[in-house]
Amino acid sequence: MDAEIIAVGSEMLTPQGLDTDSLYLTEKLNNLGIEVRYKTVVGDDHDRLTNAFQAALKRSNLVILTGGLGPTEDDITREVVADVLGRPLREIPEIRSRIEKRFQRLGRDMPPNNLRQARVPEGADWLENPNGTAPGIWLEQQGTVVILLPGPPWELEAVFESACLSRLARLSGKALIRSRVYKIVGLPESEVDRRIAPIYTAYRNPSTTILAKLGAIEVHLRARAASQEEAELLLNELGDPIEAALGDHIFSTRGESLEEVVGMYLTMKQQTVSVAESCTGGLLSERLTSVPGSSGFFLGGVVCYSNELKVKLAGVPADLIREHGAVSKPVAQALSEGIRTRAGASIGIGITGIAGPSGGTPEKPVGLVFIGLADLRGAVVREFRFPGNRERIRYWASQTALEMIRRRVRDY
Repeated sequence: MDAEIIAVGSEMLTPQGLDTDSLYLTEKLNNLGIEVRYKTVVGDDHDRLTNAFQAALKRSNLVILTGGLGPTEDDITREVVADVLGRPLREIPEIRSRIEKRFQRLGRDMPPNNLRQARVPEGADWLENPNGTAPGIWLEQQGTVVILLPGPPWELEAVFESACLSRLARLSGKALIRSRVYKIVGLPESEVDRRIAPIYTAYRNPSTTILAKLGAIEVHLRARAASQEEAELLLNELGDPIEAALGDHIFSTRGESLEEVVGMYLTMKQQTVSVAESCTGGLLSERLTSVPGSSGFFLGGVVCYSNELKVKLAGVPADLIREHGAVSKPVAQALSEGIRTRAGASIGIGITGIAGPSGGTPEKPVGLVFIGLADLRGAVVREFRFPGNRERIRYWASQTALEMIRRRVRDY
């Protein structure tokens, strides 16, 4: 069973609008083995919604429309569906009574236009909405199931859970969809694909998608099977050789962030970390302390933008800054060693760079970042040239620092 979701509402075509309903529905449908093949966002326009709905009927055997079931003139979903399917709208006395009683309980007068919500296409089932006045609607036509759901998430979810899940489960059979996500750091998207394309192209089930995210690459595997056990076998059959091909560049297979993985390693190895940040402005500290239990491995840090504070707070020799400049390998090393010593941490991290948009020179361009790591085994400093704007450069610097910690602590 393949599904299509049509989100109705002009507000979702603005910079402030966000269609979260389709994300919820996709997860629930996948758990039933139903693949979502198309998603469309349509404004409150009769002709455009008509075109989108007609196209969906031709290519999908489950069409879910969200939103546009309210009492106002721009709520047109039920009218469009009725027109396209040739099913006149009929007022359902029970729905009308429920709407009237809801307003009575709230001690408010009911505007007459609320009665539009009591109208349902002929032959359709209406679905009770415990959290609002707009009922859902279920109808079937020529082998296609059409479901209309209210747009507010707390209403949509209540209707879907109570009235749709069990019916869809019976229609979809025993199939289910399970997924696995590999998060990779240290390899570009093209290199990830070069390594694993000979593996995943031999499979249609599971399917494979490679996504470039800020600071990482993700490989998504999706298996369709009759049982959880069968799905896991399929995911292992494809996933095991992918893991071998990507090796230790994979930092997560269970959805963890890199900072969560680093926190886990530090806790397991009973190590602590302190940081001295310049261009990242405390971002690395923020990411580390976002992990529950971070007080057990993060001792603290300093944001030392000025040269004076690099000297006072992290113990960087002033002569070193004068000789090499604040953005340099020696200063990054001194930051990591100084903050480690002053905090009494197992590991010290020093970050210095030029995040832009100004401040770069031909010798030291925007995006140049030095990251130092110091521990009992000594210090290592790496030089990076990160692309993008100020936000991306700062994030990449914090991500790379976390990856340096992960690799260092893992080998203890």
